[in-house]
Amino acid sequence: MTDEEHASVNDRRAGNAIRDWARDLVPEPGPARRLAVLTTVQALGFGLFLSSGAIFFSREVGLSAGRIGLGLSVAGLAGLVCTVPIGRAADRFGARLPLLVTYVALAVLFASYSVVTNFAGFVVVASLISVFETSSHPLRMTLTHALFETDQRVRVAAQMRSLFNVGFMAGAGIAGAALAVGTRTAFLAVLLLTAVAHAGCAAITWRTPGTRPAAVATKPSEKPSRSGLRDARFVGLALLSGVVELYQPILTVALPLWIVHGTSAPRWVTAALLVLDTVLVIAFQVAMSRGAETATGSARMLRRAGALLAACCAIFAFTGHLAPVPATIILLIGTVVLVMGELGQSAGSWGLSLHLPPPGRQGEYQGVFALGRGLQQTAGPYLVTILAINHGRSGWLLLAAVLLIAGLLCPPLTAAALRRTAATPSTADSFA
Repeated sequence: MTDEEHASVNDRRAGNAIRDWARDLVPEPGPARRLAVLTTVQALGFGLFLSSGAIFFSREVGLSAGRIGLGLSVAGLAGLVCTVPIGRAADRFGARLPLLVTYVALAVLFASYSVVTNFAGFVVVASLISVFETSSHPLRMTLTHALFETDQRVRVAAQMRSLFNVGFMAGAGIAGAALAVGTRTAFLAVLLLTAVAHAGCAAITWRTPGTRPAAVATKPSEKPSRSGLRDARFVGLALLSGVVELYQPILTVALPLWIVHGTSAPRWVTAALLVLDTVLVIAFQVAMSRGAETATGSARMLRRAGALLAACCAIFAFTGHLAPVPATIILLIGTVVLVMGELGQSAGSWGLSLHLPPPGRQGEYQGVFALGRGLQQTAGPYLVTILAINHGRSGWLLLAAVLLIAGLLCPPLTAAALRRTAATPSTADSFA
């Protein structure tokens, strides 16, 4: 075979690989594609607001940084409190109707930020947004469970996450343009576009096929089903998944601060690492989600994710006294390891949240599982900052140990949950 023929074969292989990757990323027409578009549009709005919201509240509303932080903490608590009740509503009415209400409410609430003039108004609107925004993920997962077969659910969730990153990058880019302009009109345009994006999500949800809530037959002698919050095994797995999800504040809070205050690497490395993370998630989330089609496989993925994230923390711990170029190279390597752990944590958490809930209670249990993520979002930034920044190398290594132990505990706890289910397969509270 001539060199030209070899080149032609290699070109065809590369073209086939790109087409296969695109087919993995973009779902087939139908409900899966609607959910993918829904997630992308919501991420666009999320990227728009998250990239510019704090500056808007500071510059245009006149709030101090302390008050903004306090208000967002109160809002986060409100979101945590309401996830389980909204999940129960999804079990009663189906996920589509609560999700539709959620997006309509978010469209109105984001638009209402334009008339907020004081701290009290900010807290009220932020808390309501947190309630609906925090609930949107478990509601989407409940709808995913209802619309797809077992072997498709994690794949659809992975496609949604990849496209979420695409939408978020686009939204952040638009917000960056508004920040460059810096006028009140530009900020109000961002709020309006965020509201329009969520109105678009409502329209997509309206066109998405609905499903009836699953009916669960119970015998008169059976006890009433207990709250999912009393399912110790499932709650434990939700919390462990939340611990492994500490990669988020590590990437967005601890690592940037470490680069600036603990290493000699140039500051632009922070932005480069965030871009690298986003690109790798878009490219590989679907492929790296294979294996989470069962609860056992999902638990193994969380164990592997914990080990990888522990390794990345250990890598970061030894960058403090390196010269700029070696520090930058090691930080890039550590971030690649972090992304591998991130991809596994995402797929493993979807798998457990989709496979373990009892029949007819997917919405409630998705709400319970979301508590692990919510606690991570509330306490995670403070925890990783105290460990990594205040204690340096020893703090990074302690954080590595926490992540490793959390991952190792997931398989035995999942096995215990599955044994309990097998022992009482007919009861509505088989996980209690």
